[in-house]
Amino acid sequence: MTAIARADVENALKGYVDPYLEQDLVTAKCVKQIRVEGGQIEVDVELGFPAAGYRDTLIAALRERLTVLPGAGDITIHVDSKIIAHEVQKGLKPLPGVRNIIAVASGKGGVGKSTTAVNLALALNVEGARVGLLDADIYGPSQPRMLGVSQQPESPDGKSLMPVVSYNIQSMSIGYLIEEETPMIWRGPMVTQALEQLLRDTRWHDLDYLIIDLPPGTGDTQLTLSQKVPVSGAIIVTTPQDIALLDARRGLKMFEKVEVPVLGVVENMSIHICSKCGHEERIFGEGGGQRMAGEQNVPFLGSLPLDIRIREETDGGRPTVVAEPTSRIAELYREIARRAAARLSLQARNYSHKFPNIVIQNT
Repeated sequence: MTAIARADVENALKGYVDPYLEQDLVTAKCVKQIRVEGGQIEVDVELGFPAAGYRDTLIAALRERLTVLPGAGDITIHVDSKIIAHEVQKGLKPLPGVRNIIAVASGKGGVGKSTTAVNLALALNVEGARVGLLDADIYGPSQPRMLGVSQQPESPDGKSLMPVVSYNIQSMSIGYLIEEETPMIWRGPMVTQALEQLLRDTRWHDLDYLIIDLPPGTGDTQLTLSQKVPVSGAIIVTTPQDIALLDARRGLKMFEKVEVPVLGVVENMSIHICSKCGHEERIFGEGGGQRMAGEQNVPFLGSLPLDIRIREETDGGRPTVVAEPTSRIAELYREIARRAAARLSLQARNYSHKFPNIVIQNT
């Protein structure tokens, strides 16, 4: 019987291209250990992104690759996830208690950015990550309603705030501090200062990802936040129509200028399926988000349908990922979340927390 070599196992594993990393696991440095003893093979895989809904599929795909090796016997594959902190803009340090901040943005309003942000946060959590959500839209905070909570956050010391927890998501919003119908008649500097306070004075606890639901547009608020907040990556939400794509490109260019990597583009409301007859119609055009991603050389994370359930469930305080966890729409959100987190996992690691603070004392 031909003995199986470690190199044979490694070459077999290289034949599987991970759909989220878009490269093989050996090249992506996710294969941590290979043990071969006779015909017994044991492989340890460590992904840099949460993948609870993908783990069994991955194990089956790798097992299939290894089973065909001559002399292969018992095959054991361990798949775990370890999420680390990734680089942020130069001169900024990561937020205490938060490994990575992901900004969800759109060039214009009305494209479903907030709905996408809350469902992606919930999807990352379902996949196994510890997730927070900051509602950065001071003028029109919507996350309290979407998360189904209206309580005021607690302040243990009169200076900091405890995040409000809903569906296992730590969240903060100006909407928790004011009446729902109270208008915020503030000028730009007040808005950015309030947002910085909400971000930094909240006691985020051991988060893998903090999703920031940015206000629509590319004005002073968005630019200031992009320059002052340590962001690891951004997601651009658009619809297929030309006017939305035009504004989405501006948002993408803004992040490029402040050196925030764009993890990819999400095309929302890509297709409408009639609830009565099942007829499919692309109301806002076709493939615009994918074309834009190709033109700007950024990943296309996926498409989401225009579906009345998404609106009804989010308005009712139970977003689709928790309201219908086994539905195709929930799976789409989870696929997009895995893809975005996988793209982030390929970026450089942040080592700033390992450097000591230098203190000069007069002795």
